Amino acid sequence: MGKQEECREGQRELSQLTSDVVIVGCGVAGLYAAINLPRALKVTLICKEDVESCDSMLAQGGICVMRDHDDYDYWFDDTMRAGHDECRVESVDKMIWESRGIINDLVRLGVQFDLNASGDDFDYTREGAHSRPRILHNADITGKEITTTLLERVQELRNVTICEHTTMVDLVEKDGSCQGIEVELPGGEHELLLCHDTILACGGVGGLYDRSTNFPCLTGDGCRIAEGHGVELEHMDYVQIHPTSLYTKKPGRAFLISESCRGEGAILIDAQGKRFVDELLPRDVVSNAIHKKMAEEGSDYVRLSFENVSRGEILTHFHNIWQHCLQEGYDITREPIPVVPAQHYLMGGIHVDQHSKTTMDHLYAAGETSCNGVHGKNRLASNSLLESLVFSREAARDIVRGRHA
Repeated sequence: MGKQEECREGQRELSQLTSDVVIVGCGVAGLYAAINLPRALKVTLICKEDVESCDSMLAQGGICVMRDHDDYDYWFDDTMRAGHDECRVESVDKMIWESRGIINDLVRLGVQFDLNASGDDFDYTREGAHSRPRILHNADITGKEITTTLLERVQELRNVTICEHTTMVDLVEKDGSCQGIEVELPGGEHELLLCHDTILACGGVGGLYDRSTNFPCLTGDGCRIAEGHGVELEHMDYVQIHPTSLYTKKPGRAFLISESCRGEGAILIDAQGKRFVDELLPRDVVSNAIHKKMAEEGSDYVRLSFENVSRGEILTHFHNIWQHCLQEGYDITREPIPVVPAQHYLMGGIHVDQHSKTTMDHLYAAGETSCNGVHGKNRLASNSLLESLVFSREAARDIVRGRHA
């Protein structure tokens, strides 16, 4: 029996588990932080639902990387422009310079990215507001590929225990320092999980919206609980609306139609079949254009046409999207599909510094829960996975430094 199952069966004993580090969230930020902590430290990861119910699993488009030193200026400017020049310069700089090392580490851990036709280099694609192709991908399930690989590596670590269906309900604070968390177990019992350092990596706020590409369980718990203890938040009103989710009248999570579709040639058209916007503008601009067109037409959606995307590209690069649309009654190789904007990402969050430290001692935040300033007012496509990895590793490194200070 693995440690993951042991924790589930023995969760009444959770109050007896005293860890060195507790990580709230099992997306890429939480998993990569665990991988980058020393094996001598006892680490406990918790997640509100099962380990598959994290938004990292849903990321379709890809992950950015600096292709060469000449790309630095272009990528930096693309990020700042998309973020309305409200990005924290030092955070953008750190993310870009560390991107190649992060990708190399992912490959070392077993992550597979698509290669070009000759097989001698990665297949770089482009998305909205990018001036150059710099996005690596695994078909249109890049997030799932990265997250499942990291999860496999974490499950191999003897110093890490994963507890599913365990919800953080409060921080344990003493003299202004975080000393762990209070959790609710599946049976409704409340227990304390004490530790030296805590990392909040529990996602965004999509579950608070009627229409979101996020899992419903993501309800801003980390931000809400941290604020209750006086921890500084930043730009909680900076919420990104993704231009293209598949329109449906069915309840539940909205299915994302990746921006990389438009990067490969898909176009947005109105009821008359006419293109009405440059699809590669920043997300907020495209979403606004769609809302404006819907208001003009009195319609519930616009259409996304794949007429300029080859059938081969659709069946390989966008296989998951093609299959899902087929299940909904649409064949993107033959017809446009109805799309509508949906809540997608929180650019704000718990304020952190360059080492992912919050304003409370021994409390860190990473991923969508945090705000390190990389994204400014509007996130550039495919920066989120990379940002989560870079700054969750920073949290792990700072925890190690702190133990030797």
